[in-house]
Amino acid sequence: MPSPPAISVSQLVKVFKATTAVAGISFDLVPGSVTGLLGGNGAGKSTTIAMIMGLTLPTSGTVQVLGAQMPRERYQVLHRMNFESPYVDMPMRLTVRQNLKVFAGLYGVEDANARIAALSEEFDLTDFIDRQTGKLSSGQKTRVSVAKSLLNRPEVLLLDEPTASLDPDTADWVRMRLEAYRKATGATVLLASHNMVEVERLCDRVIMLKKGEIKDDDAPERLLARYGRDNLEEVFLDVARGRREAREVMP
Repeated sequence: MPSPPAISVSQLVKVFKATTAVAGISFDLVPGSVTGLLGGNGAGKSTTIAMIMGLTLPTSGTVQVLGAQMPRERYQVLHRMNFESPYVDMPMRLTVRQNLKVFAGLYGVEDANARIAALSEEFDLTDFIDRQTGKLSSGQKTRVSVAKSLLNRPEVLLLDEPTASLDPDTADWVRMRLEAYRKATGATVLLASHNMVEVERLCDRVIMLKKGEIKDDDAPERLLARYGRDNLEEVFLDVARGRREAREVMP
């Protein structure tokens, strides 16, 4: 018997005043999968992630994470999931160590000091672990944010542009660690990104959004074949600009 979905989204809608940000999308993510959520600015990616986290109330439709109805039952599963975005700042006056301790407490991490020490070593935070977070470079802040997202060894990991402010070498370094974490733990990952190389490398499935609707949903290699393209960036532009229709690809 197949395992139930780690994340299940059904007919999800979110309307802000006169603007429909998410327009009735549905998808299930199997445990251990890595799914890319792609779309231009305003496509509904961040709103979808916020509803999956239980931070934004849907206008209609349902979200389940690890069997819990979001947001009503989110406190049953928050300790089993985590989130990372370089656009969400931690308290700037606290040091990196203090911030990680606060989040470790919120997630109920046992032996928090040992976990923080291990992540500090893994993500090369030791040189600035006791520096105020507001005094870090953007790349350092992103490394801290990624380390924070793994504090509680999450079963569901939501990533919103995780390597946005990093140079290519450091971005690759972070991707390697995220990939290793997923392989070691079997975590389910939902990744919103504009970095098509990152998506092709990490994801076994891609959901493409435009104006709050799902325009395509398949494995990267099948999307390339269906649009007759060599890379996902070209597929992304085809979908965003409506410049080429997908064609049937045999299973």
